[in-house]
Amino acid sequence: MRRDTRKAFFKPRAVLGGVAVVALLALTGCKTVSMDDVTGSISGVPNHPASSSPDDLRVYSEQLRRSYEAHPDNKQIAMAYAKALRSRDLNSQAAAVMESIAIRYPRDRAVLAAFGKALADDGQLQRAQNVLNNADSPDDPNWSVLSTRGSIADQLGDHKAAQDYYETALKIAPGEPSVLSNLGLSYALSRDLPRAESAMRQAADSPRADMRERQNLALVLALEGKFSEAESVSTRDLPPQQAKENVAAIRQMISQSNAWRDIQTSTVGKAETQTSAASRKMQQLSLDASAR
Repeated sequence: MRRDTRKAFFKPRAVLGGVAVVALLALTGCKTVSMDDVTGSISGVPNHPASSSPDDLRVYSEQLRRSYEAHPDNKQIAMAYAKALRSRDLNSQAAAVMESIAIRYPRDRAVLAAFGKALADDGQLQRAQNVLNNADSPDDPNWSVLSTRGSIADQLGDHKAAQDYYETALKIAPGEPSVLSNLGLSYALSRDLPRAESAMRQAADSPRADMRERQNLALVLALEGKFSEAESVSTRDLPPQQAKENVAAIRQMISQSNAWRDIQTSTVGKAETQTSAASRKMQQLSLDASAR
């Protein structure tokens, strides 16, 4: 974003927060929350929170809440407020805000895109897909919407469809690191780790990449057993001790979880049911790790 799938107010968390959680965030394509494209000049509200700390995010969203309550029909304010809520993991509230504004603007593609992404954050995947179907146009596709639709397909276990969405998005936005990162995670969930690493490296090497892409590369490297390199990549954004703990935590999960070992050791073409189970396990571990 400047766009919806980039530059989150990322909140590193202890141990699993820097890696396993970031895998879920990039996979969903919805938690990367930038206010640049919606806030503009909302009276009395800055374009950005003072920092990504929980307190500053809370203060910022409270400022937007007051503006939203004063102007409930203003789609710009509603979209900014919903994004601020998503940055705080208040996903149900964000979806409710966007549902209210979508009722008022049922044909506004920007509103529908934001509503669909909020629904995806809230775990309402099928409903999100239905909304996003109306948020895009075949003659003028939106790469961000396509990437989000891909991330939902991945979570529903349809990795081939997800990869098709990402490839189409990359034709519109070549080299977009958030899409490449989603594609890499999709390959990982499909148990094609070499292709996952290749896509992740392209994402992490982009001058537009942020912590999210680099930590997802570290995750895939760890899944491949390249623990030292994973730790080295992770330390580009995290304190050395936290990076070490993150990689150690992934290493422990691999050793203790059949689903993670399926991803690490399987070759492409094994049973789809195992892939789906591994996908669900990856998401569940991420959710548990961050108490999301």
